[in-house]
Amino acid sequence: MTPAQRFRQIANVLNLSTPLGLAVAAVSRSTVSPGPRGLLIAAGYNWKLPHAGAFTLGNVVLFRAPHGVAGTNAVLLGHEERHSTQYAYCLGLPFLALYGVAAGWSMLRSGNPASRNFFERQAGLVAGGYIDTHPRRQDSPAGKRIEA
Repeated sequence: MTPAQRFRQIANVLNLSTPLGLAVAAVSRSTVSPGPRGLLIAAGYNWKLPHAGAFTLGNVVLFRAPHGVAGTNAVLLGHEERHSTQYAYCLGLPFLALYGVAAGWSMLRSGNPASRNFFERQAGLVAGGYIDTHPRRQDSPAGKRIEA
C-alpha cells in the first residue's frame, strides 16, 4: 500500500465512513474480505437501495455480486476506489449529503443522477458503468454555444 492509500484508510476510519460501511455490510449479511490498496470488499449485498451493482462507504466497497466474483472488475473497482478517496477529502459522512446534492443537480440538468454529478464524473462515468446522457456544451464556429 502506498502512503496515500494508507492515509486514506486511516482517514476513513477516523471520519467514521469505513465503520459505517462495515456496519452496513454486517447488517446486510455481506461477506467482507480484504481487497487491494487498503479497500475492503463486501460481497453479496442484497438490499434494494442503492440500485447500483457496487457502491462505497469509506474504504468498504459493497458489491451485489457473490464472494469470488465481487471486486474482480478492475475498472469498476478503480471507480469505487476514487469514491473512497472522495470520502477522505470530504471528511467522511458529509460526502453522503454532498453526493446527494450533486445527484439532485445532475437530475435537474440531465434527468440522470450520474451524468452531471461532480463525484461520478471525477470517479469516471464509464468506469462506473454510467453514460453521459447530456454531453458538455461546445462553442460553434460563430461563437455561439451548441450542444455536442
